[in-house]
Amino acid sequence: MHNKSYIGGSWTDAADGRTWQVINPATEETIATVSFGGATDANRAVDAAVRSQKAWAGTNPYQRADILKQVAHLMRARAAELSAITVAESGKPAMEARGEWVVAAQFFEWFAEEGKRAHGRTIVSSRSNRRMSVIHQPVGVVGIITAWNFPVWNVARVWAASLAAGCAFVAKPSEYTPLTAMALAALLEEAGLPAGVANVVPGDAAAIGNVLMMRPEVRKVHFVGSTRVGRLLMNTASLTHTRLSLELGGNAPCIIFPDVNIETLARAAAVAKTRNCGQVCVSPQRFIVHRDIYEQFCELTAGHLSALTVGDGADPDTQVGPLINVRQREQVASMVKSGVEAGGILLCGGKIPAGLEKGYFYEPTLVRDVSASNPLFRHEIFGPVMSVTPFDTTEEAIALANDTEYGLAAYLWTNDLNTSIHVSEALEFGIVGINEWAAHAVEAPFGGWKQSGSGYECGEEGLHEYLEKKLVAIGNL
Repeated sequence: MHNKSYIGGSWTDAADGRTWQVINPATEETIATVSFGGATDANRAVDAAVRSQKAWAGTNPYQRADILKQVAHLMRARAAELSAITVAESGKPAMEARGEWVVAAQFFEWFAEEGKRAHGRTIVSSRSNRRMSVIHQPVGVVGIITAWNFPVWNVARVWAASLAAGCAFVAKPSEYTPLTAMALAALLEEAGLPAGVANVVPGDAAAIGNVLMMRPEVRKVHFVGSTRVGRLLMNTASLTHTRLSLELGGNAPCIIFPDVNIETLARAAAVAKTRNCGQVCVSPQRFIVHRDIYEQFCELTAGHLSALTVGDGADPDTQVGPLINVRQREQVASMVKSGVEAGGILLCGGKIPAGLEKGYFYEPTLVRDVSASNPLFRHEIFGPVMSVTPFDTTEEAIALANDTEYGLAAYLWTNDLNTSIHVSEALEFGIVGINEWAAHAVEAPFGGWKQSGSGYECGEEGLHEYLEKKLVAIGNL
């Protein structure tokens, strides 16, 4: 375990000596005191990345792959101890944390191999005395700012892609979950990554983010977080011409048609909605259910939500852990209150679980009869709260689903082929799952439309986010 910044291959305290207490959201106890960096630390990290960039970009993709695959091996070998770190600082159930580390290892393995396939192409020229080709080269030093909801998944998919592409980076993990990022940095060090290629600075988000955006040597910044902060970064990028990839908010609809097995789906919907206590950017949130099965779905799903075991993620019986902090719980509770005041009907949940006053717990909640103007329909909840809205026609369901500024993920459940094709192609979202709760994958592009962001992670698209294209033309042959 390291509780410090990792800069230029050394573990170091913040320049001004500041620290931050990492809190277990299930117990409200301090589990670690870590360095809390600022602008000085971020500048030192950028300097280290700049010094290492040329050499790392010049390595053979096969050599880079050997290091990345060694990281994947270490992650798998130590998944139990690594996931315990993630449980302690994020509160998520142990099974979810372990699964997150396993998938994170897949990212390193995938991009290790994908880096070998960053092929260019030859272009047939319109002039017989000219030859043209397109090659791919690393974009350069990358700044990476990630959120707390998936402490290793969020960072692994970007760290692995940038390293495979030949880019050094400076990463700012969330102050709420820095220990997971530090643990991953230690694995990179153990796997033999050259000093200065990976730099990790937990601390002041505004100060560190400003350095990453304003330093001209940082050619690209990747950000996971709110749409509000994404807009601020875009405004700054308009001045600096910094390349951005943004994963912002989500408000995923889930359209359920009447030809499904409603008993099975209600149980699965309760589990899908409460994964990571609902703190998932692609979490199904707005359940849009056909009127023929609406009453049955609401009653069955409320029963399944009420039966879920809420508790400390370290307890193997826990199915739903706490929210990340008290502010998040207050925000979720406020949204439920506003949703009920706006006409929604509370069927279950809506309060702190009995006996769990310590920790940031909130009962799995279902609010039915949520109109399109209800706050629970309009805003991202980021908590274990399911809103349910009825529909009569397919076109009405599509219109309800698309009635949002977000466009990250959407879901539909039907056994009709024509319906699945028509609806999936009409939905204005970057990811659509048909009879599938986890539509994203390591090998597939992950990105949003509208105000859910720009750019892509995962898949071959994720690698090319960290590569520049260069046309090479040879004339007078």
